[in-house]
Amino acid sequence: MPYMKLAIFGATGKTGQVLVEQALNTGYEVVAFARTPSKLSAQNRPTLSVVQGDILDAEKVSEAVAGVDAVISVLGPTPKQPAFAVSRGTQNIITAMQKQGVQRLVISAGAGVRDPLDKPKFIDHIFGFLLHTLSREAVEDMMRAVQLVRDSDRAWTVVRVPRLNDSPPTGKIRVGYLGADVGVQLSRADLADFILKQVNDQTFLCKAPVISN
Repeated sequence: MPYMKLAIFGATGKTGQVLVEQALNTGYEVVAFARTPSKLSAQNRPTLSVVQGDILDAEKVSEAVAGVDAVISVLGPTPKQPAFAVSRGTQNIITAMQKQGVQRLVISAGAGVRDPLDKPKFIDHIFGFLLHTLSREAVEDMMRAVQLVRDSDRAWTVVRVPRLNDSPPTGKIRVGYLGADVGVQLSRADLADFILKQVNDQTFLCKAPVISN
């Protein structure tokens, strides 16, 4: 594995914590972006540095991206965030990458964000309708974030996921598109492993697969 330094956004979330830990254990140097660094489970690691800041603060985002080889974002909407914080923060990330000359970007998104290669079944349409009805702004926020990534000039991959759980890693991941050979759940540990593998793999370059267990 090439030596690489990663900036991870969403580092203190449930998925982010697992991702940071796996990245450090794999041998990556990690810059974790966190509003509240004390929430990081990984502390005092020689290959971990922390940039404290808000995703809406463009200067702090640029500080985190400076000098890294790739950027990973597992940001997701939360009730306490300002409106469309994820998409606004994603724009800050892309702008910072352009400014700092960083090419590789991997982000996660819910499977409710659709792709042209999807072939949704009837049940997918039902779930999509419910999701848009119950969490309209959160879905719209992620859709905007993904579209910003798609429209960017970076080397991007969007990893779309179903319901996440805290089960141990299985090492077994199904990769496909909605309506074809994907399940309804995924462990965060398997998600983190898949995301990290994308950093040095171009199989899904400029693609947005759905993964599941």
